[in-house]
Amino acid sequence: MAEESFPFGDDTLVFKVMNKIFLLSGLNQSDRFNVKCDPDKAILLREEFDEVQPGWHMNKTHWNTVFMNGRLSDSQLMEMIDHSYDLIISSLPKNKRF
Repeated sequence: MAEESFPFGDDTLVFKVMNKIFLLSGLNQSDRFNVKCDPDKAILLREEFDEVQPGWHMNKTHWNTVFMNGRLSDSQLMEMIDHSYDLIISSLPKNKRF
């Protein structure tokens, strides 16, 4: 189950699963969010979409900043969020997965 919190202040909404972050969204910058991504897939997404950039203030190998300016479909955005969530789940010990 995902949890919402504000560990970095009132302007950054963080989504975690099992206390591991999979999505961050600045409330003052509602046109973008950061998601975790497989490093190889991150490169491909950045090459294919101008809206996908290396993660702002994050490890640029594992995180993307995704701009929601209307060019990416809702299903593409959800796929990136789901991928981030799945990466976290797959990194958990088997007895912690659900």
